[in-house]
Amino acid sequence: MPVYSFEALTVEGQQRKGVIEADSAKAARSLLRTQNLVPLTVESVGADSSNGQGKEGAGQGSSAFKRRVFNATGLGVWTRQLAGLVASGLPLERALSSLSDEAEQEAQHHLVATLRAEVNAGSTFAKALSQYPREFSPIYIAVIGAGEQSGNLGLVLERLADDLEEQQALKAKLIGAALYPVIVSLVAILIVLFLVTYVVPQVAHVFAGSKRALPMLTVIMIATSDFVRKYGWLMLIAMVFGAIGARVALANPVIREKFDGFFLTLPILGKLSRGYNTARFASTLAMLAAAGVPILKALQAAADTLSNRAMRTDALDALTLVREGAPLASALAQKKRFPGLLSMFARLGEQTGQLPVMLGRAAKQLSTEVARRAMQLATVLEPLLIVAMGVVVMLIVLAVLLPIIQLNQLVK
Repeated sequence: MPVYSFEALTVEGQQRKGVIEADSAKAARSLLRTQNLVPLTVESVGADSSNGQGKEGAGQGSSAFKRRVFNATGLGVWTRQLAGLVASGLPLERALSSLSDEAEQEAQHHLVATLRAEVNAGSTFAKALSQYPREFSPIYIAVIGAGEQSGNLGLVLERLADDLEEQQALKAKLIGAALYPVIVSLVAILIVLFLVTYVVPQVAHVFAGSKRALPMLTVIMIATSDFVRKYGWLMLIAMVFGAIGARVALANPVIREKFDGFFLTLPILGKLSRGYNTARFASTLAMLAAAGVPILKALQAAADTLSNRAMRTDALDALTLVREGAPLASALAQKKRFPGLLSMFARLGEQTGQLPVMLGRAAKQLSTEVARRAMQLATVLEPLLIVAMGVVVMLIVLAVLLPIIQLNQLVK
């Protein structure tokens, strides 16, 4: 049954807000009137409202500008809470009702209330989730559906929460490793630009009337300053158009696949990208296989999680080989972009009959290796960036001081 949020007035003139289940907006208003409430607005919070078509008496909105109800961290927390309630024996409808009542945000309250209404009306949980593709990914819905079919929804939700938390932890480590070098680089660029565009021209103006030949370093720095001041905006515009052109070019699937394939060949960043994508692929495949999803469907869903198009193509090629009868380990071993560790653990899993467990171990080991490499890279980059910034500033300061030292020597 659809769910509607409402604003109404009591007989005392006080304003009330809440949600109500009804067959239509008109029926919702009638129910409110039977409760001695005067309805002001009635807005659907069902699937239609996510497309900007739910509010009665209001203009049509656009979901493209609406924020997601759950961010990545929030979805993991919500899944963990739901898993705990379901695993404790609480029926799904009551678990959703409890989470709806405890929701801190109104949008989250409406979303969970709608899911509860759909489940209460006889819909499966996976089908209810599929009405909100912006909130729940196809992999999330597939895992939930497999859990419902197997009768182990609580266990599947626990594994899903674990996977979401592990993905967020890995992303947080990578972002944390890259944050300091990025900040140092931006500060260094701003300092150098200030010195080149403001300090150096002042020095050039002071020595403009001097008939003495300036040191070569000072001449180079003044020429660089003049170039940046004259053509800096053109360089900035060229960089912006270059970035836009690169983005448009990468929208082409063929160009994007070639670029991603080249990116994987880079000495350091390529290894990080390959490890991160493989860890995510193995983790998703392990979770889906453990939930009872057929291997072909699990491979397809796991391939869709790969952000690197070249590796996604290899995963789809492996899917074709498995469909033709090849073992998973053999199919993955033929794709050299995937680390050999993945095919080795897949082979052990097939031999022992514990494929999900072995794939999960592979994902954990790969994630640990990616985090370790990222921290090592950040540890090396931090002093290198500081030294590089110090060298550039030192050259600018020398370019300013050398003419002064030269004049002092002439005076003596």
